[in-house]
Amino acid sequence: MSWDEKGGKIWMDGEFVDWKDANIHVLSHVVHYGSSVFEGLRCYENPNGSAIFRLNEHVERLFESAKIYKMPIPFSKTEVSDAIKDVVAINNLKSCYIRPIAYRGYKELGVSPLNCPVNVNIAAWKWGTYLGDEAMKNGVDIGVSSWRRLAPDTMPSLAKAGANYMNAQLAKLEAIENGFDEAIMLDYHGFVGEGSGENIFLVKDDVIHTPSLSSSILKGITRDSVIKIAEDLGYGVLEEKIPREMLYLSDEVFFSGSAAEVTPIRSIDKIEIGSGRRGSVTEKIQSEFFSIVDGKTEDKFNWLSYIEY
Repeated sequence: MSWDEKGGKIWMDGEFVDWKDANIHVLSHVVHYGSSVFEGLRCYENPNGSAIFRLNEHVERLFESAKIYKMPIPFSKTEVSDAIKDVVAINNLKSCYIRPIAYRGYKELGVSPLNCPVNVNIAAWKWGTYLGDEAMKNGVDIGVSSWRRLAPDTMPSLAKAGANYMNAQLAKLEAIENGFDEAIMLDYHGFVGEGSGENIFLVKDDVIHTPSLSSSILKGITRDSVIKIAEDLGYGVLEEKIPREMLYLSDEVFFSGSAAEVTPIRSIDKIEIGSGRRGSVTEKIQSEFFSIVDGKTEDKFNWLSYIEY
């Protein structure tokens, strides 16, 4: 993140607040217990204007995450969607990353959050490619983490909750310390799960494989987009349990995510994947993805919501 947005505005519970004044109380429940759910969206500038990618789906998932944690959001989905657009417009951002977050605020402390209010904030800022510009073409180097994804009877993986990302942080920190760009986490049974903040796809003999939702992964919106694009291009896509060794034997592997978009992986655990560069299937999916968000081809899936400034 760049902090050049200090002169910008952040939406806090229905009001715009100066970036530097967007504060919460130190005794807010979220600070002590991680009680937040959030989303990450991108807005792309293209010849038709500035468009938020899959806005409705992101807002829907925010409310679903809040439902799992019994966190009633005090705004409607329409109000949150409109506020997301307004944040982009008031900050005059043409292309940006957007972070809506709902969290338990300040009233009392204790594990039970029920007496604490639910606050909603939305910020937006300029943010380039998550794993670097070179990664989009040349790929990234990944390590399989010693930290596993959450078992289904511990914390809900389908909720995009702040607390879940303490698990992801451990994997990310380990990856950086070991000289990798990112981590792959296995699920509680030892099958392939996801990255610290990305879903993962494997390509073998022109068939695309991705872990099923039973592998403790987030139900990624970009993941869903990749599946739709791949099927539209004529590729078969299998959602299944994937053993770790399949990572090394695949012809291609790539990440997907709102931040990572579609990022190829060139090595895993210092083992070269395929030719050690972006593969042809990854390139086709990546190209189609960016053609849609960049307005070069028809938005046939109706994924883009344009901003009015």
